[in-house]
Amino acid sequence: MKLTVIGGASVRTPRLIPSLIRRAGRLGLDELWLMDIDEHKLNLMGSLCVEMAEQQQAPFKVVLSTNAREAIKDADHIITTIRPGMEQGRVLDERIAFKHGVLGQETTGAGGFAMAMRSLPSILAYCQLAAEIAPNAWIYNFTNPAGLVAQGLHDAGIRKIVGICDSANGAQHAASRFLGIPLNRLRHEVFGLNHLSWTRSVKIDVDSNGQGGEEVLPALLGDPKFIAGTHMSMFHPIIIQQQGMFLNEYLHYFYHRDEALKTLLAKSETRGEEVVRLTGELLDRLEEINPAQHPKEALEAYHEVMGKRSATYMAHARGGAERIKTEPIGNDDEGYSGVALGCVEAIANNTDHYTGLNVPNNGTIAGLADDDVVEVNCRIDGAGMHPLPIGEIPEDQYVLIRTVKRYERLAAQAILQRSKSLAVEALATHPLIGSYPLAIKLVDDFLVAHHETVGVWN
Repeated sequence: MKLTVIGGASVRTPRLIPSLIRRAGRLGLDELWLMDIDEHKLNLMGSLCVEMAEQQQAPFKVVLSTNAREAIKDADHIITTIRPGMEQGRVLDERIAFKHGVLGQETTGAGGFAMAMRSLPSILAYCQLAAEIAPNAWIYNFTNPAGLVAQGLHDAGIRKIVGICDSANGAQHAASRFLGIPLNRLRHEVFGLNHLSWTRSVKIDVDSNGQGGEEVLPALLGDPKFIAGTHMSMFHPIIIQQQGMFLNEYLHYFYHRDEALKTLLAKSETRGEEVVRLTGELLDRLEEINPAQHPKEALEAYHEVMGKRSATYMAHARGGAERIKTEPIGNDDEGYSGVALGCVEAIANNTDHYTGLNVPNNGTIAGLADDDVVEVNCRIDGAGMHPLPIGEIPEDQYVLIRTVKRYERLAAQAILQRSKSLAVEALATHPLIGSYPLAIKLVDDFLVAHHETVGVWN
């Protein structure tokens, strides 16, 4: 097997290596290609990955490349994790959004749209290249906003694409850790859109037909210790009681919008600026250490800086407290890489695997179009991804999903067509914006700020 990572210089890439080593035999993995257009960063992060693989006697070789065609050619599976405009683009998005009094988070609303303006066209180009020289490859997109990007790719005719986000499996992971039960004994039922999803069921020991099993979610939601030990503690108790479901942490931006915005505006440093600072610190330290010469020291520096970055994630919603770990027990603690590699393994070996993914609806959630990309639990086997039926959902969630999905459909078309008028309509539709004059200002500012990346729109 040949597995290719587009955006291989990402600071997340080293976290992929231990998971690949554990799974390499089952995957039949021969080659891991790390491709990136930033050669200097690729050499630093890639060298770290090479050293990790050699230290643990990985049965596959790691190839570093700046040539997309060579990296993609004949790949069996492709992971996309890129950031056009780099981290500084995220900072611009946040500052523009804050200037106009709206949230600048990079996966939803104004910031999410600006991120998609840059990421969707770039990933589409890689997908079109893959269709030419690796036509059998599945593509797993990590790049934010994952749901909107997957929708745009699907609209553009890309079919073997799946949006990956570990937050789709948050309830299953939280229950695993709290109950001390391995992840593979738990089955959750999630529905919604990327970073806009709800989990209405978590069961223990569901049979092979998806029947039976012990339902544990209501009891968990009624347990103050469980709430305090997960990101659910960010939500007001009334919201938890009214919803009666496990909430995706990004729903905080919708249910606590004013509170979140006020807190973020009061900070001297945006999340993007914090990431720029920490990434710069990491790269400077790795360059000084030289991973190829001192791999142990390089790994220590990597884990230290990435630990800081993880601990401060969404800190504004936790009153500055460190992030609560909600990963499952044992070797199931793989985050994003585990979601993607679980799919890769199931497809390679034609074995059943269950996880939350962003895929076309195809009748899964009642009332949504078949080609609406949704976030739902799926069964994966040698034939690909099969979303599991959800059926009717409560009106409160349905109305919000329909509204945000209309935004995503409009936004995808705006980006694919480079249409300012569709972009304005999209942002005016989004619940976190909801104003045409405001949408016009945001679109104009984003197009000016990112003109070198997104070009001229009509």
